[in-house]
Amino acid sequence: MATRKKAKGKTKTKRKKPAVAKVATRRKTKTDRKKGAKKTPARRASPKKAKPTARAAAKPRPATPPAQPVAATPKRSLPAQPAPLGKRIGVVTHYYSHLSVATLRLEPGTTLRVGDVIHIRGHTTDFSQRVESLEVNHAPATEVGPNDDFGLKVVEHAREHDVVYKLGQ
Repeated sequence: MATRKKAKGKTKTKRKKPAVAKVATRRKTKTDRKKGAKKTPARRASPKKAKPTARAAAKPRPATPPAQPVAATPKRSLPAQPAPLGKRIGVVTHYYSHLSVATLRLEPGTTLRVGDVIHIRGHTTDFSQRVESLEVNHAPATEVGPNDDFGLKVVEHAREHDVVYKLGQ
């Protein structure tokens, strides 16, 4: 059987993509220049202005009356933060923003129940709320003590080290 030779004619060329018309853009050049130091009137090269003379510099100034002693008024010192209304029961140890849940560490001898009103205060945090849900190890709870590691649903953003107060005792 006779074999056929391959034709060595034209080879297929890749089809070129049509050129996209580019919009002519100008490069922006910086127009910001540093401002020079302000020139004083003596340094200006203006023929109209003359250098200040000694007489102009030594103008007599009106005498100011002596300072009269002001009666000492007692200054009221305002506290940086007003005193909280309730008892400190714990501290926020972590905040989960995607869940709006704060984990708390209670101080010894304190408990927290569903329905209690708490106040959370910190550097940028200051809000009160009623305790709606408590969870201990992902299980709902109605009361937690100081040894429980628990989460609390909060209405605003709480941060670590924010202090928790129990209101209305």
